[in-house]
Amino acid sequence: QVQVVESGGGLVQAGGSLRLSCTATGLTFDRYTMGWFRQAPGTEREGVSCISWGGVSTYYADSVKGRFTISRDNAKKTLLLQMDSLKPADTAVYYCAAHRFPARWGSRETDFGYWGQGTQVTVSS
Repeated sequence: QVQVVESGGGLVQAGGSLRLSCTATGLTFDRYTMGWFRQAPGTEREGVSCISWGGVSTYYADSVKGRFTISRDNAKKTLLLQMDSLKPADTAVYYCAAHRFPARWGSRETDFGYWGQGTQVTVSS
């Protein structure tokens, strides 16, 4: 059974940093594209960043380019999202997800089949 769990959310001031972590078990972690998504109140869930199974390919939404860095530690079966220069617009519930199939690349929400329950990130002005 696949289980995805996020952690690291919290409250920070604008300009600050947070580091989100995600652990995915029940699948061959180093063969799955992993991604981060977020949803703010009153908005649709959007893709933030994705990383391929070997870490060679990455995707970043335009809104976070230059500020967020995605990485993975396959030995620890852990996905990370380093968030710097945070803005109030980054406030959202952040979700970690694994792709539907191994060795496949995609950045759309529908490409992902295994989801965590989310961790709240709040950025104050």
